[in-house]
Amino acid sequence: MTNPIADMEKAEVILLTGTNTTENHPVIAAYIKRAVQFKGTKLIVVDPRRIKMAAFAEQWLRPYPGTDVAWLNGLMHVIIKENLHDKEFIANRCEDFEALAKSVEAFTPEYVQNLTGIPAQDLIQAARLYAGAKVASIVYCMGITQHVSGTDNVKALANLAMLCGHLGVEGGGVNPLRGQNNVQGACDMGGLPNVFTGYQPVTDGANVKKMEEAWQVTGLSTKVGLTVTEMIPKAHSGEIKALYIVGENPLISDADVNHVEKSIAHLDFLVVQDIFMTETAQMAHVVLPSLCFAEKDGTFSNTERKVQRIRKAVDGPGSAKTDWEIICAISRKMGYAMNYASSREIFEEIARVTPSYGGITYERIEHEGLHWPCPTKDHPGTKILHTAQFTRGKGKFHAIAFVPPAEKTDAEYPLILTTGRVLYHYHTGTMTRKSEGLNERAPECFIEMAKADAEKYGVKAGAVATIASRRGEIKAKVKISETAVAGTVFLPFHFVEASANKLTNAALDPISKIPEFKVCAVKVLA
Repeated sequence: MTNPIADMEKAEVILLTGTNTTENHPVIAAYIKRAVQFKGTKLIVVDPRRIKMAAFAEQWLRPYPGTDVAWLNGLMHVIIKENLHDKEFIANRCEDFEALAKSVEAFTPEYVQNLTGIPAQDLIQAARLYAGAKVASIVYCMGITQHVSGTDNVKALANLAMLCGHLGVEGGGVNPLRGQNNVQGACDMGGLPNVFTGYQPVTDGANVKKMEEAWQVTGLSTKVGLTVTEMIPKAHSGEIKALYIVGENPLISDADVNHVEKSIAHLDFLVVQDIFMTETAQMAHVVLPSLCFAEKDGTFSNTERKVQRIRKAVDGPGSAKTDWEIICAISRKMGYAMNYASSREIFEEIARVTPSYGGITYERIEHEGLHWPCPTKDHPGTKILHTAQFTRGKGKFHAIAFVPPAEKTDAEYPLILTTGRVLYHYHTGTMTRKSEGLNERAPECFIEMAKADAEKYGVKAGAVATIASRRGEIKAKVKISETAVAGTVFLPFHFVEASANKLTNAALDPISKIPEFKVCAVKVLA
């Protein structure tokens, strides 16, 4: 996030898209609701479903799934045509405006209506509302990123924010909501195939030399590694013989899980390190039991880039160890003496080799976290990014073309499926489905449909129906809901006995390599 969570209550307008915030991020949803109800903030919700946040919205725009670039380009077309863009900000802080302006010329409100289903006048009204605000915030989540055009969608959101000068200011920004409690921290720590900690490219010789000196080794690779969505197919083809999976359950969470299961079965050796015996762990040759967050000390970096302490609250079960202890033990067995005395010692090394964490110490975050970048020990941390300039200097506008979803509906598969979470369960249900109370609230999978679609395809509320895609099928009870809009059905993906990801499409965004979880063609049969 470019701005802290609390800034949402300082926004004049919030554009909320690709996030069912009340169910996926209920704490952040409370900030947004407060802003609307008590601070006069105007909320624009753009979502294919009539999510609960739509009830708080000044406007709810319902696009066809997978058409985000089209409606975003349409907003910018209107803003430029009506001379609502921030010319001073663009002149002083940005470059390639002309290329952007040319790229959105064709996206008239009428053309966008044909592509997205959003009425032309509604698009115009939303453009005027966002551009006319003194300060406006964009908030998004995986409904934007989990598409073959996910990277383009994010760039288009950045274009929109720069176009109106809503960056580097209190109450503004482009603010992604992270999917889990330390996703930001995992990325910060180099949990990506192309970077060391703090997003330092592995292809940069200076970065490699620094890490070699820190770790007292030579010959570190400068080769960019593989993403998880590239590893699984290579396991199927035999190019990858072994996998070590830590805290992940791809047999539920990955797209097209039938293919994932076959791929993992091809491995010669699978190691899974986790806190429970997940579906993936059950296929492993070796399972390494690790401790959960409440059983260890360390730090998390949350969605607003705040680095915070976590402290052990209870003892862990049996012989379970912290993740870092397990990794160090494996490293020693493999011939490299990775010897640390504590998580604190590891963090001190992180600060030494990571410029954005350089000024963060356990003493400084004893009571309150710090936002990175925090380069020196007298630096207060950076709550708002890009206040004076962007990381690259001037912000670059990108001319983004509209690319439709990888899969389209047809006579056999006439409905669009989108997937997501429900309030009472989390991700693959590894933890939440072990709670009696949560299972009472949300005991099983369901097929959320609009009443018109249920009548059209002959299925009744509460009845078990089959939902099938070109990759597989599952059975679940039908739920008739006003949240659903005709033509689109929704499935939660938490339930192994009716795994939504047996249906989803593994087509990838070419840059991020994220699958298109949010759009696939399905049919529903009584």
